This record gives sequence, C-alpha cells and structure tokens, in this order.
Amino acid sequence: MIKKINSNNKINRNFKLTALLTALTITSSFPSIAEIISKEQVISDITYLAGDDLKGRASFSTEIDQAANFLAQRFADIGLQPLKATTTTKNPALFLQKFTVNQIKSKTLSVTLNGQEINPDHLAIATTIEKLNWQQGNAKTHIVGANDDMRKTLTQLNQSGGQHLVIINSKHEKAFNAYQGYFNRGLTKLSLQHRGAIVMVLSDESELETYTVKASAEITEQSLTNVVAVLPGTERADEIVLYSSHYDHLGMTEDGKKIYNGADDDASGTTAILNLAQYYADKGSNKRTLMFSAFTAEEIGGFGSKYFSQQLDPDDVVAMINIEMIGKPSKFGAGTVWMTGMERSNLGALLNEKLVALDTQIYQDPYPEQGLFYRSDNATLARLGVPAHSFSSTQLDKDQHYHQTSDDISSLDLTSMHKVIESLATATQSLVDGTVTPTRIDKEQVRAQGKIY
Repeated sequence: MIKKINSNNKINRNFKLTALLTALTITSSFPSIAEIISKEQVISDITYLAGDDLKGRASFSTEIDQAANFLAQRFADIGLQPLKATTTTKNPALFLQKFTVNQIKSKTLSVTLNGQEINPDHLAIATTIEKLNWQQGNAKTHIVGANDDMRKTLTQLNQSGGQHLVIINSKHEKAFNAYQGYFNRGLTKLSLQHRGAIVMVLSDESELETYTVKASAEITEQSLTNVVAVLPGTERADEIVLYSSHYDHLGMTEDGKKIYNGADDDASGTTAILNLAQYYADKGSNKRTLMFSAFTAEEIGGFGSKYFSQQLDPDDVVAMINIEMIGKPSKFGAGTVWMTGMERSNLGALLNEKLVALDTQIYQDPYPEQGLFYRSDNATLARLGVPAHSFSSTQLDKDQHYHQTSDDISSLDLTSMHKVIESLATATQSLVDGTVTPTRIDKEQVRAQGKIY
C-alpha cells in the first residue's frame, strides 16, 4: 500500500513537472507587451491623432489631410510599401489612396397629395437624381400605416432602388423626423450608378388618387483619402491579411467651440494598426502579405472601405482584422476584446487557439441588438465573402463618451489598450504565418447596401 502511494506521488510529480515545463515553453514563445509593442510609441501615436490640432479629423477637412500625411509618414518610416509599388519607398505621398465621392444636397422639394399642398416640415427626400418632376404614375407609391414597420419598408426600398413616394402615418412622426434630419444633412455616394429617389411624406392619407412631386438637388464631387501600406509575404505573397481601422471622426461642434477628438473612435484602432505594422516589419518573417489600411469617411457611410475594396481582388484577402474602439476595458475585463459576427466564420475560434497560452480569449459581440457587424468598415469586405470582422472593447451600452466631445485621451485606459494590441498580435500570428485559413463569409447572408442612401 505504501509503495503504491509513493508510486502515484512520483507519477503525479512527474506529470506536474512535465505540464509546467510545457506551459513555460508555450508561454515563452509569446513575448511580453514591451517586447511586442512600444508603449511609448502607442501613446505618441494616439496623442497626435486625438490631439486638438487635428480638430476632430472630419471628412473633407484640412485637418484630416494632416492626419493622412502623418499616417503615410509613419508607414514610410516603418519601411512598408505602397499598395501599387514593388519596392520599399520613403515617399509618403505614395501611401495616399485618393478618390472622389459625390455629395448630394437637396435644394427644393414640394409635394401635393390629392390636390393639397403638403407642409414642407412634413417632407423628406433622399435622391441621387438632380431633378424630379413626378405626376401620377411616375413613381411607385407606398402607404406606411400606423402599425406598419416604417424602417423595414424604407430599407427594402433603399436596397431595391428606383423612384418611390412613401406616405407615412403620423404615428411614426418621431422616426420620420430622424430620417428627415439625416437626409437634410445631405448624402454622400461613392458612385451614381444607381439613380433613384425616395420622397417621404408625413400624412394620414390612406388613399392616394393624385400626386405631384417637384424636387431639385445639387451634386458636387469631393476628394477623400485612404492611407494604405503593404508588408509583402515571404512565401505566400498572393494571400493577404488585412489590418484596418478608420481615422476620420466628427470634427467640431456647429459653433466651432468644441472638438470631437475621437480618441477611442477610432484613433485607438488606427494607433493599433500603426504599431502592429511596426511589430511585423521588425520581425520580417510574415509568410503572407500583410496590408494595413487606415480608412477615411467611415463616419459618413464607409466610403473609404468601399473604394478600397474595388482596388484589389477580395478573394485574395484571407481575413480582415478591423480594429474599432479599443481604448477602454471591455465588460470582460481590462485588455480583453470582442469581435462582431463571430458566428459568420471560424476566424474567432482560430484566433482563440493562439490565446490559450495567455489565459485570455476573444469574446463574442455582447451587443447583438446594436447591429455592430454592419456599423463599421468590415461590412464592406464581408459582403464580398471576406472573413471580415471588427474587434472592439467598448462597452457601448454604458459608454458616455461615444460620439461626444469628451471622447479624448483622458477618457482612455492606455494600459488596457496596449494589452489589446498585444493580444491581437498574438492571436493573429497563425494568419500571418499561413498556418490557418478561416472559412469565408456567406455573401448571401450579409445584408445588401442601400442604392439610394
């Protein structure tokens, strides 16, 4: 009996020793935070991007161009290549991916229903057509009753395109006013390929015998800029792992007195891609090609990612790691991150395999009711079949700084943010090495983009 007990103890000791050595060996393959990413550089990057001098990095502003030049210089200094180049370049201008969009501003709108002119306060329009002159039969007509789903109706019309007159019961006045405010600010379209219009009328009319609609809009072109850099793969250069963020934000308040610094949204994510680029460039062992893209115009419709997606073959993109608001601890703890659309591919499971040794994981989006999968640049690439997901730590249901002027450096937890960047570097190593390939997203299961707004 004594020998048996001693034998078991010896076996248990040997087992524990072996397990400990194995754990130490595994853990030793993951450098510390300081070895992966310089915290000083992280702080330097986000301090500049979220600083008052950039005045909130609004699309079409002088200051967003300053931000783009800063990002381009950082990529050049790191030693990356521009998207279209074949050799390393020190010319920052080559990292700037310039394109134009169409800004559409409604100028005039008048409507009569059954011979009665409608109060302009009860009208709204989204259009990609410069002039409308509708009479009976020129447009498809729709009645949204008191118990109908107004948002669903408008979404379906937007996705189908064409010309539509929509009569909306006054029970939906609050929602109507929200759409009206959105449309009145003007629309931006990357392309005018789909010409169409939706005219909304807040009215309790339930039978429509006659109508007239007259409207005009002004369409102008404006320039925008993505910043894109490439670290070519050593063995599988035709396979791309894309790290992305958006670097635009909301600019300033209407009175020009306060700044929407956008420290978390999304200077934090942009800082992450800069420092991940630095890390992988320093290692120089990536078998797949790594691409780092700072998108513009996410806040006004995701036009940067839309244009970018047309400049390469999406089938070449193995995965998209879109980093969005990582400046504060998540509900799962400091330094942890969650991802949108985890159920749409096995990317999350593959990334978590690398995080076991760090005793952490990437969590599933805890806010499914917010529809976050569609609210960032990943959605554009997901519609093309790319395993494209956003990675975030924000507690969106509690964040008092989201889209507020208080979203500045002082609201962030830079230690937690630094740890998130380290975790993403560790988690995505298998993608970089080419040892794993995530499943593609089913394009048919991703909601289509609107054609009109």
